[in-house]
Amino acid sequence: MTIRANSPDVISGINVTPLVDITLVLLIILMVTAKIISAPAVPMELPRATKTEEVQVVFSVILAADGATLVDGAPVADDQAIRAKAQEAFDKNNEVRAVIQADGSVPHRRVIRVLDLLKTGGITRLAFGADSGEPPPP
Repeated sequence: MTIRANSPDVISGINVTPLVDITLVLLIILMVTAKIISAPAVPMELPRATKTEEVQVVFSVILAADGATLVDGAPVADDQAIRAKAQEAFDKNNEVRAVIQADGSVPHRRVIRVLDLLKTGGITRLAFGADSGEPPPP
């Protein structure tokens, strides 16, 4: 039996439509999962440096390695004092931004506790201070 090129039993080309469909579906899945992966686990709003004359009000909280806590450079006695100062700063300016600077040896639960105190005080714009890791210029 001889098969001719015009015969319906001969596959003379490859249908690429299913391949294109699968490729497009995989591309869409990749784009969606890439967006999810790149999103930070804890959303933070970090202050931006601007060249304008507008001054951002910053509420500074420093958690030292020895357990001392300083709010705007002044030591505080306890957690309730942190919350009270946060509420006072928020009442003065509802656009206030808090920066938490914690030593690397401070327990994580302490940082989270201060974060909760600031939120209950009304401050929701938060940033975490970090060292750039580069030595300062001479």
